[in-house]
Amino acid sequence: MAPDAFAALSDPTRRQVLDLLYRKERSAGELGAAFPSISQPGMSRHLRVLREAGLVRVRPEHRLRLYSLRTEGLAGVDAWLAKYRGFWESELDALEAHLDARRAARERPPGPRSP
Repeated sequence: MAPDAFAALSDPTRRQVLDLLYRKERSAGELGAAFPSISQPGMSRHLRVLREAGLVRVRPEHRLRLYSLRTEGLAGVDAWLAKYRGFWESELDALEAHLDARRAARERPPGPRSP
């Protein structure tokens, strides 16, 4: 069974690979060199999981295998997160209103004191 995007993204190394691919296409060797503590077979497994989850594409070029990000593979993750964006927007709007009110209260000159 092919892993889904969420399962593939659960690993921090695979998220870092996607971050590298976000900037540009890279060879398997370049990706492996970015993670010196991971063996070549280990990096191959990470790349296979990302490929099977639809998050990266691979194309052969001469003796290289070039990997690139498949943004459409993230569509399901984006759709799932969309419902939470509204929540955070309203929470951040409420925080902004609260901070504006506090700032205005601090900047307001003191009123007359009662004896």
